[in-house]
Amino acid sequence: MADTTVSHTNGHAVPEPKYRGIEKKLESSVSALSSSGSSDGTPDATKSEEPDVSIALSAANIDAVPSLIKEINALSGDLDSDDPTARLKLMAKAKSLWQSLETPRETMLRHVWAEPSLHCALTAGTVKEVWTHVAKINGPFKVADVAKEKNIEPALLVYIHANTIFGSGACLNALGQFHEWADINSWKDATDISNSPLQLGYKTEKTFFEHLHTNPPYGQLFHLHMGGYRQGRPSWMDTGFFPVQEKLIDGFENSDDSALLVDIGGSFGHDIGEFCRKFPDAPGRLILQDLPVVIDQITSLDNKIERMKYDFYTEQPIKGARAYYMHSVLHDWSDETCLKILGQVKAAMKPGYSKLLINENVIPNTGAQWEATALDIMMLTLLASRERTQQNWEKLLGEAGLKIYNIWTVANGVESLIECELV
Repeated sequence: MADTTVSHTNGHAVPEPKYRGIEKKLESSVSALSSSGSSDGTPDATKSEEPDVSIALSAANIDAVPSLIKEINALSGDLDSDDPTARLKLMAKAKSLWQSLETPRETMLRHVWAEPSLHCALTAGTVKEVWTHVAKINGPFKVADVAKEKNIEPALLVYIHANTIFGSGACLNALGQFHEWADINSWKDATDISNSPLQLGYKTEKTFFEHLHTNPPYGQLFHLHMGGYRQGRPSWMDTGFFPVQEKLIDGFENSDDSALLVDIGGSFGHDIGEFCRKFPDAPGRLILQDLPVVIDQITSLDNKIERMKYDFYTEQPIKGARAYYMHSVLHDWSDETCLKILGQVKAAMKPGYSKLLINENVIPNTGAQWEATALDIMMLTLLASRERTQQNWEKLLGEAGLKIYNIWTVANGVESLIECELV
């Protein structure tokens, strides 16, 4: 698995890097992420200015990196000596190097996603004695073989294994109860959103989104967290990712009510707002769709973007748009539910003209990024859903009557843009 270092120190004190006021700067960065408006603090609905999140995307202490690398190189020569502390000293410097290079955004995701998911996977693997079994194999193994030996459904074992290689709020209880939930359900894969570790952890019959919207401020914090999570990631609208001009704007059939882009389940409008900023002269309507409880919370959105209260289980009211767009929507749901959602989009699409753009993870069979594997186990515990491989996407979209025209991605990008058309 690429870029998957676990920075644990086994209880030994490790010197922290000097962060040069990072806490104060990060506080202002988080404030920028959670609000955008006029200088006096009131929302400005006439324009959508991109917040300055540069500090959240900058290495914590880049100036310390050259000297730390020199110290690590020097210490590496002591590993062959009789000094029992040589290894610990080298680990401490390596951790300082990691911390100096890590951005505040990455720190947030490590604490909120990766570390809780790691604990969840380790506990489950310990309960089912997966680790002792794998240790006895002492070499390459097939997931299916281990799953059969330990009586675990293979799809469930994938979650456990993937999240132990890389080494808050509304999700910790669910993660903590995963192994108990799995035992109750005979270690079968989760497919029912109303029967996931979340219900056991919070002693509720509500689904994840029902739990969010009936327990303030979880709902607001969730949408703000997702906005922060998306900052600094490669955007499909950027040059070198997806050719927006060629694929969407060229050939657009412009009329008074023609829609260029419909953002389905677009939350507070993070993505469509970015599109509006980057393509201010693009023709056609830009439409943000989400549930009333979400739309009613929006305080700042460019006037060009239409707000529409919409439930994606119902008929899509915007017919024949150039593009329908969904970001991190389908990973919340089982294949069965996704087919219902996709059916409403398909019925609204114009053959040979409309596209469905799905902005999601496409998990490789090997070498998956830690962000994606951590999110995968989050989806399992909170929503009984999953991140999907290319084979998973091809199967799901094929059953929905759609074909994948292309999967667009960039180097080091976690998420891809899946370009779909009608069969």
